[in-house]
Amino acid sequence: TLFRSDDVGCSLPQQHTDSEEDLENPQLSANSTEQIFQNTNHTGENRMDGSVNDAGPIDHPGAISFLGALKIPGVVEFALCLLFAKLVSYTFLYWLPLYIANVGHFDAREAGDLSTLFDAGGIFGGIAAGLISDYTGGRATTCAVMLILAAPMLFLYQYFGANGLPTTIAFLVVCGVLVNGPYALITTAVSADLGTHECLQGNAKALSTVAAIIDGTGSVGAAIGPLLAGVISTRGWSNVFYMLIAADLCACLLLSRLVFKEIRGWSGCLTKRRGFKEV
Repeated sequence: TLFRSDDVGCSLPQQHTDSEEDLENPQLSANSTEQIFQNTNHTGENRMDGSVNDAGPIDHPGAISFLGALKIPGVVEFALCLLFAKLVSYTFLYWLPLYIANVGHFDAREAGDLSTLFDAGGIFGGIAAGLISDYTGGRATTCAVMLILAAPMLFLYQYFGANGLPTTIAFLVVCGVLVNGPYALITTAVSADLGTHECLQGNAKALSTVAAIIDGTGSVGAAIGPLLAGVISTRGWSNVFYMLIAADLCACLLLSRLVFKEIRGWSGCLTKRRGFKEV
C-alpha cells in the first residue's frame, strides 16, 4: 500500500538547486566565482608536462650600452679597419669614371661602363672572402691578406692600367675583388660574430649596436675619401693612388693583433693534432 507523506505526518522534502542558492546568497556566488578563477590561474602556471613552474619570473638581459659594445674584443679594430677600407672603396666609386676618362682617354660613356667592372669584381671579392673565412675560421686574417694584396695591385694599376682596354678591364676586376672583399666581410659576417661574442654570455641584444658602430665608423671613411681625392687630384693622380695605398696598409695594420691571435690559435690546433698522432 502506498502512503502519502501527509498521511504519516512528514513534510515534503525541500529541494534547492544551485541557482536558487546563488540567488538567495549572492556573496556565496561571488566567492565561488573567485575560487574558480584562482584555480584556473594556478592551473595555467603548470607546464605541459604536468609539473608546477615555481621558478618565478625569468630575467631577460637588457640591451648593451655603447661603451659596453666598444669593450667587446675586436670591435674597435674592425671598425677602424672598415673606415680605411670604405675610404678606398668609395673613392673609386666616385672618382674612377673621371680617372678612366682622363688617363685612359675614353669618352664619358665608355668610362662609366668600365668603372662598373670595379663593382663587379667586388661581388666576387665578397663571395671569396666569405668562403675563405668560413673555411679557415680567420676573419681578420682573410681581410688582412686581401688588403696586403690590394696595395701593390693599386700601384700596378696606376702605371699599367691605361695600356689598353684588356689591361684596364683586368686591373679593375682584380682591384674590385681585393678592395671590396674585406669591406663586404666586415659589414656582414664580422659584425654578426662580434654581436654574438662569447663575452656577452648569450645576450643577443648587442648585435644591432655592434653593427651600427662598425658600419657607422666606416661611413666616416666613405665621406673623407672622395673629399681628400678631390683635393689631392689637383697635384696629380699618382698622389691619389698613394693615399689609397696608405689607407689599405693602415687598415691592415689595425688588424695585426687579431691576425696574430688567429695564427696562434691555428698553431695550437696543429700542435694538439701532432701530439695525438704521436701518442
